[in-house]
Amino acid sequence: MEARRMDYLLPLFFALAFALTAAAVEDDRAGPLFIHEPINRVDFSNTTGATVECSAMGTPNPEIVWIRSNGTAVTDVPGLRQVLPNGNLVFPPFRAEDYRQEVHAQVYVCLARNPVGSVHSRDVNVRAVVSQHYITEAENEYVIRGNSAVMKCKIPSFVADFVSIDAWLSDSGDTHVYSKGQTDYDGKYLVLPSGELHIRDVGPEDGYKTYQCRTKHRLTGETRLSATKGRLVITEPVGAKAPSISTDSTNLKRRAGQGFGMLCPAQGYPVPHFRWYKFEEGSSRKRAVTLNERVKQVSGTLIIKEAVVADSGKYLCVVNNTVGGESVETVLTVTAPLSATIEPQSQTVDFGRPAVFNCVYKGNPVRTITWSKDGRSLNLDGPVLRIDAVKKEDKGMYQCFVRNDQESAQASAELKLGSRFDPPQIVHAFSSETLQPGPPVHLMCVASGNPTPEISWELDGKKLTSRERIQVGQYLKMNGNGNVVSHLNISSIQTADGGLYKCIASSKVGSVEHAERLNVYGVPFIRPMDKRAIVSGETLFVTCPAAGYPIKSITWERDGRTLPINRKQKVFPNGTLIIENVERQSDQATYTCVVQNEQGFLVKGNLEVQVMVPPHITPFAFEAEAFAGDSVQLSCYVSRGDLPLTVSWRFDGRLVPGGNEAAADASLPPGISTERMGTRNSVLTIESVSAAHSGNYTCMARNKAAVVEHTAPLKVNVPPRWILEPTDKAFAQGSDAKIECKADGFPKPSVTWKRAAGDTPGDYKDLKMNNPDIKVEDGTLFINNIQKSSHGYYLCEAVNGIGSGLSAVIMISVQAPPTFDIKMRNQTARRGEPSVLQCEAKGEKPIGILWNKNNQRIEPTNNNKYTIREENLSDRVGSDLSIKRTERSDSALFSCVATNAFGSDDTSINLIVQENPEAPYGLKVLDKSGRSVQLSWAAPYDGNSAIKHYLIEHKVSKGSWEMDIDRVLVPGQQVIAHVINLRPATTYHVRIVAENEIGPSDPSDTVTIITAEEAPSGPPTNVRVESTDQTSLKVLWKPPEREEWNGEILGYYVGYKLATSDKKYIFETVEFSKEEGKEHHLVINNLKTYTQYSVVIQAFNKVGAGPMSEEVRQYTAEGKPEMPPTDTTCTTLTSQTIRMRWVSPPLTSANGVIQGYKVVYGPTDTWNDESTKLTMKTASSETILHGLQKYTNYSMMVLAYTSGGDGVASSPIHCQTEQDVPEAPAAVKGLVKSEESVLISWKAPTRPNGAISQYTVYMRAGDDEGKDVKKNTVEYSETSFEVKDMKKNGQYEFWVTASTVMGEGPPSNSVMIAPNARIPAKIASFDRIFTGKYRENLKLPCLSVGLPEPEVKWTVKGQSLAPGDNPHFRIVEGGLMVMGVTREDAGEYVCSVENSFGKDTVTHQLVVHAPPHTPQIVVAMTTTNSITMKMKPHASDKEPISGYTVRYKPEYGDWETVQVPADEAKYTLQELGCGLKYQMVVNAFNSIGIGDETDILTASTKGSKPISPEARNFIEVQSTSVTLHLGAWQDGGCSMNYFVIEHKKKNERNWNQVANNVKPNANFGVGDLEPAQWYHLRVTAHNNAGFTVAEYEFATLTVTGGTIAPPERGLINVNEYFPWIPDWMDLNVVVPVAATIVVLLVGMIVICVAISRRSRGPEQTRLRDDVVYNQSMPGTMGQTMGKQRPDLHDELGYIAPPNRKLPPVPGSNYNTCDRIKRGHSFRSPHATWDPRRHLYEELSLHPPGVRRLPPCPGSDGTVNGRGMEDEICPYATFHLLGFREEMDPSKAMQFQTFPHQNGTGHSGTIGPGGMVNGGTMGHMHSRSGSQSMPRANGRYSRVGGQGGHNNTFSPEYDDPANCGDEEDQYGSQYGPYGNPYDHYGSRNSVSRRSVGSARNLPMSSSPEPPPPPPRNHDPNDSKDSNEISEAECDRDQLVNRSYGVNVRANSKDGMTTEEMRKLIERNEAGPHQQHHQNGLTAYDTVAV
Repeated sequence: MEARRMDYLLPLFFALAFALTAAAVEDDRAGPLFIHEPINRVDFSNTTGATVECSAMGTPNPEIVWIRSNGTAVTDVPGLRQVLPNGNLVFPPFRAEDYRQEVHAQVYVCLARNPVGSVHSRDVNVRAVVSQHYITEAENEYVIRGNSAVMKCKIPSFVADFVSIDAWLSDSGDTHVYSKGQTDYDGKYLVLPSGELHIRDVGPEDGYKTYQCRTKHRLTGETRLSATKGRLVITEPVGAKAPSISTDSTNLKRRAGQGFGMLCPAQGYPVPHFRWYKFEEGSSRKRAVTLNERVKQVSGTLIIKEAVVADSGKYLCVVNNTVGGESVETVLTVTAPLSATIEPQSQTVDFGRPAVFNCVYKGNPVRTITWSKDGRSLNLDGPVLRIDAVKKEDKGMYQCFVRNDQESAQASAELKLGSRFDPPQIVHAFSSETLQPGPPVHLMCVASGNPTPEISWELDGKKLTSRERIQVGQYLKMNGNGNVVSHLNISSIQTADGGLYKCIASSKVGSVEHAERLNVYGVPFIRPMDKRAIVSGETLFVTCPAAGYPIKSITWERDGRTLPINRKQKVFPNGTLIIENVERQSDQATYTCVVQNEQGFLVKGNLEVQVMVPPHITPFAFEAEAFAGDSVQLSCYVSRGDLPLTVSWRFDGRLVPGGNEAAADASLPPGISTERMGTRNSVLTIESVSAAHSGNYTCMARNKAAVVEHTAPLKVNVPPRWILEPTDKAFAQGSDAKIECKADGFPKPSVTWKRAAGDTPGDYKDLKMNNPDIKVEDGTLFINNIQKSSHGYYLCEAVNGIGSGLSAVIMISVQAPPTFDIKMRNQTARRGEPSVLQCEAKGEKPIGILWNKNNQRIEPTNNNKYTIREENLSDRVGSDLSIKRTERSDSALFSCVATNAFGSDDTSINLIVQENPEAPYGLKVLDKSGRSVQLSWAAPYDGNSAIKHYLIEHKVSKGSWEMDIDRVLVPGQQVIAHVINLRPATTYHVRIVAENEIGPSDPSDTVTIITAEEAPSGPPTNVRVESTDQTSLKVLWKPPEREEWNGEILGYYVGYKLATSDKKYIFETVEFSKEEGKEHHLVINNLKTYTQYSVVIQAFNKVGAGPMSEEVRQYTAEGKPEMPPTDTTCTTLTSQTIRMRWVSPPLTSANGVIQGYKVVYGPTDTWNDESTKLTMKTASSETILHGLQKYTNYSMMVLAYTSGGDGVASSPIHCQTEQDVPEAPAAVKGLVKSEESVLISWKAPTRPNGAISQYTVYMRAGDDEGKDVKKNTVEYSETSFEVKDMKKNGQYEFWVTASTVMGEGPPSNSVMIAPNARIPAKIASFDRIFTGKYRENLKLPCLSVGLPEPEVKWTVKGQSLAPGDNPHFRIVEGGLMVMGVTREDAGEYVCSVENSFGKDTVTHQLVVHAPPHTPQIVVAMTTTNSITMKMKPHASDKEPISGYTVRYKPEYGDWETVQVPADEAKYTLQELGCGLKYQMVVNAFNSIGIGDETDILTASTKGSKPISPEARNFIEVQSTSVTLHLGAWQDGGCSMNYFVIEHKKKNERNWNQVANNVKPNANFGVGDLEPAQWYHLRVTAHNNAGFTVAEYEFATLTVTGGTIAPPERGLINVNEYFPWIPDWMDLNVVVPVAATIVVLLVGMIVICVAISRRSRGPEQTRLRDDVVYNQSMPGTMGQTMGKQRPDLHDELGYIAPPNRKLPPVPGSNYNTCDRIKRGHSFRSPHATWDPRRHLYEELSLHPPGVRRLPPCPGSDGTVNGRGMEDEICPYATFHLLGFREEMDPSKAMQFQTFPHQNGTGHSGTIGPGGMVNGGTMGHMHSRSGSQSMPRANGRYSRVGGQGGHNNTFSPEYDDPANCGDEEDQYGSQYGPYGNPYDHYGSRNSVSRRSVGSARNLPMSSSPEPPPPPPRNHDPNDSKDSNEISEAECDRDQLVNRSYGVNVRANSKDGMTTEEMRKLIERNEAGPHQQHHQNGLTAYDTVAV
């Protein structure tokens, strides 16, 4: 048995050890927290939709769920609502009819949850707003003149939440808006923060204005003007009127931070005064509203700019004038957004410990504060949540919700359970069983918890312990989970072991139990039951401990009676007995449990119940009052309760011992005794009570049942008695007095102080406690700084209502030493005058007085200057010190010292001897301007009197100090001042005078000042504006007044803008005319038609601009209305009248005053024929058209006209006149068809006046008028009728009528006819004009009769037509069918019939309606963005056209189409690209169809590619950067788009891109460069016309800012570029030799060709050398060229433009030759012009010591007159820049050299413009690129004067496909020859930069030139295509290419590229090379 017990104990020891060492595992999980919580309100438009975001974080990640406010889940609604996986709630845009309230007007909540808990978001009020029409109205405001008015805008309530007032607009064009930062509240108009318009000081003129409010919808952004215009209705006051307020008290609710105005709409006369007050919270007291920067008052309106919650409250506006007053209240509630936080946000609490959460909230108002846990409401209100004892189920997420009527806020916090404690839990337990006796039974309970719980076992409520057959044990599992396992083992179960078994797991943090019944088969058995004691009044619970199984019944008995026997008793089948409210008399007894089985076996068990009665104390109390010394007694009697009883007493919780108990507590007051009187009574006695006996006395009775007590309080009244009685006191004057007076008693006495009214005791009065120096605290009197006035008798009283109280009279004495009322004072005296110093001392006499000066005793006996006199007064002693004559030395500190027995005191007198100040000095000018100077000076000695002020005296230099002086007063403390109101540019003399109380000083030294110039101070005068035309205004003015110029006027700024615009003026500059009194003018163009403009003018000088002139407004001339009348309608009145109505076009488009309307109308079927249209004028908006054709469809349109002309016509509308009776048939025929029949045919009425419904044929036999008339009705489609059964040879009369729905028309002419046997051939058809539609079939009728049947023949336009001759014509049933009518079919058609009795003919005219021919178009005008074309129909078109179709496109773009009305002869294509080529085609159309298109017409808009600037204007070089002035680029007429900037070092190949999208018109810096380095810069400028590439070369400065020398120009190793050339080959030898041979061969060929052409060949191709030069005329070269061949200059100077695309540069996107190389003219005659020459070579062309080339004979070294055509050196080398063949590098550039007639070696070169570069022309050769091909025929424009400086030939490059003729292209320049020397396009023109040689040097000589070019070569004979001018290409780049070598075979001039290079190097090297390396001496480091 012991071993088994150890088996249970060992695991328990291990469990305890593990529990002591185990650490709690912290839960790393975290509850959900919102990252993005949705906002309170989501408003959106149905056109935009909305997304509501919701996201949260936590561990693990929380799930986001959307719910409604009632907790139901939110699901997707297709097309209306969608919940995204990321937690967002999406409301897509929807149609208005799809609105659903349960979706779009709902309160949603976002729920975030994870295993830790869940949290809810604030309420999300979603509201969708369906777009609906609304209007706003500006209301009229009624106001008395002089008062202020507030204009309001009425907004419909259903959109008031979303629509706010944006601005107010007046009919004068002014716009008033609210500005949050506005500071001016004094203006006429003020827009309040809430949108109302406040108008101050209303006058009569305000009644003529109207106002509209402009509102803005915050969801849709839509703005609209009010439908009505409000105005002020102004009432003139009639007598005085008291203020009246038009509104009652109002309640306002505004948000914090919102601005608004509180209105006080009062009117009165005189104008009332307004004052605002605010009531103090919770009271009727009010205080004036404090006005500051945030709170303003404007008239009666109180404006609060940014509201705060503290502004909430009740406000009162009080209005008064001299007649009366009125007031109105306004209750303001300022709401602040709600927010909340919970403190702490997370807390960990142990089990059983309390937890507290505080909800900290902000906002206003707050209606409710509620709490929830994990999304479920806790039904708890208030800011504090308390949990007294934390349980396991309390962990989770807690939230507090703060709500009001508008919004809500929430905060969340997490409660975690402490890791130290975990309440017990039963994780495994036994179950109920039914067993047989005998076998062992094992019951097990497993429990967990921290600390480790203990498990105990019970059977039917009794604890089980180990005994025989039963073992109880437990142990701790070692698997780490800390579970406790307990076993109950029964070795051999018996029937008596059955019952209810219970295992109980308990620890200090809680307990848990598990119970199950164990049934054992056997006879019933009852275990013994212990006696039960229960307190009376409680409820008895008992269960019968029965065993055995099965059991039939369990019952309870008492005294043999089966229970229950009363209603307090309850018996349950399981054996439980309950007795409620037990009592001893009725319930104390022995109860018997009776158990019986099915076999009737019965067993009983007894239970004795004892009922215990607790004590009950009869209530007791002391008498009402007890006074000190009285004897009191209390009796405590226990009326019932079981004995034995214990009775004790306590006084204020302290035990009062009984008579035989231990000694009393020392803290107890003496005299308290108790005595036991029997078993149930105890008496407490106090013989003599005192104040110490006051307190609570408690009697406590105890027995086995309970402990009860009863308490009675005792209060002892004690009269006052002194604790500290006051006595007489004496204090020194000025000290702090303290007099104590303290008393004791019950109740506590009140101590007061009084003072005797006089000098004797008696007649005491309360102290004045309003004196801050006197106070009484706890009976102690304090007198601070006691003075003589406090001397007297005082009374201290102590009273508590018991007895007469205590009092004491004392004397307070104040002993005073001498005192002076004034301790220090200043006294002044004038120098040289007598002075007296006085002092008076108070105090106890006797008092002695002495005088000191600067602490030195004054003895009058030693110094007769001073005299001392004393005077003894009643309460003081006085003393005088007299000074006979004051001097400056008397300025000192005098002291008067008084002494008595109690002390001494002194007073000081600072004597100040005053005199006039000295003169200021050090006057100097700190700053000056045109009208002021700033002066400074040194302050002088002030004469001991503060300088009151300085007088700055100034005058003009020519004035006098007596007559022309001006003064400026300056405060005396300043030594710097401004002198203003001076005149600019004027000389002044200035001095300064100081002045004090005594007088002024002498003036300072004079300073001469000249004021600066200043901007004009006056505006121009006589400003007027005249209208010149519809788009122009002429402004005229005169200069300002002369004295307002303030300098020389340089010009004027003329500003203009729309009169109604609030934008700034646009200014133009006009130069000043120096003619005295001349009127200036400026014409402003490109204005709007009939628009009022405001014009101002400013004069300016070199300082700046003066004031603007008064604004002058003027309208431009009236124009044509831009829009047609609207809402045109027509109404048919009768068959000949139509009414037409319309609405005037908008005033904004009228462009003037509409004078009337023109109605254009005509038949619809001839509408395109202008001749058929009629026009009617009218001044009204409707008219009636009379005299119209009946039953005719009319088209009509209307236009408005002004004095400027006719406006745009409205679109045609159509109306048809009513039907009428038709006219008579136009003709009637009667034809005999047989002996008994005739055929009546007729021609339809000329005017049917409606739809013919039928014809009626009337017949009457014979001539008798009285015979019957027969009629026959014929269908409307028939025009003949056969009458049969007629009498042979009888006469008949026929006539025909036509009918419409309106009735029968008049009869036709009648015909007489008689049937006959002879039937001649006749035609029933009539002559007609037929209209055939193009390409449709048409039948011409020819209905004939006759017997024999006649032969029908047709003649077409005079040509007989036989059947079958022409398939185009077919004869069908006598009629002629024209198949597919064409234009050629128009003409005359004749049908003839003939038989033996006669013949007849009918003639038809065929008119063909066909589509129009190709129209005629021509380009009339082009601008930079438009092309205007003229159009007119083809001359052969007969049918009027309906309009034109214009198709156009950019050259490489897509086609666009536009239709043009037929009446427009011109049409302008707008918004085109600048400088681009466009293609256009036009066709015409009419009612028949569409005509053919014209050929493509090509035209270009004006403008060109960008023009590059000079390097010196473009590049600014620094050491490590360059600044590019992009504004130096010219845009070519097309606005610049952007720049691409690249750079590289000089010898590098790859370009570095710096930026590819640089904006124009700014400076751009290129940084990160190395100092003292050569760089290449490439800039590509883009505009709409294309791009231009410019390449520049520059060198950065050194670190110190210096320049560097030009780079060495050594020869480049050719093998580097052409490695296949053998090393042994010396190209310096080979190339010149080869070049010489080629030149000789070419020269010989050219000479032969020239000779052969001279002698033979066509005349026009022969050479005429006498035109080129004349050897026999020395010195007359200029005359020869100028007279014999005036066009030679143009021919030789012509530069062909490019049109071939170059191969691309590797790594770039543009052509190699798209880079620009520039040339400059150099001021030296006969110098070789080279477009590649550097800028600095202009300076270094002829440095000192270098021989200049002599000028040409007959020249002076310059180019004069008309230009270079007057003088040319015969050996000038002409740089003929031509074209090259398809990028063939062999086409190298040649220099054509002309020999001088005198054989000199001097030469000059004609540049691209045909100018000698020795002249003064500056040349720019620019190559522009574009994304398209260059133009075939380039155009050059000459810039500048022909003979002046800076003449530039600038080629214009366009696209290659634009090869069409241009306007006057070169015609005026070249005359009948066209483009001169076009054949030179075949010559080589590759101009390259020198490689490996000195470059850009002037040439001293040139090789023998080739013969001159042929003279009369036809420019059109050249078959060579034009090529790009290689003078623009970079020669280094060409040499570096492989295609620049093998070129000899294709060179027509026999010179290779390399030979050309050598030739250029020789020409450029010259004799200067030996003196200057590379010919460069001037170190300008920028070149192009």
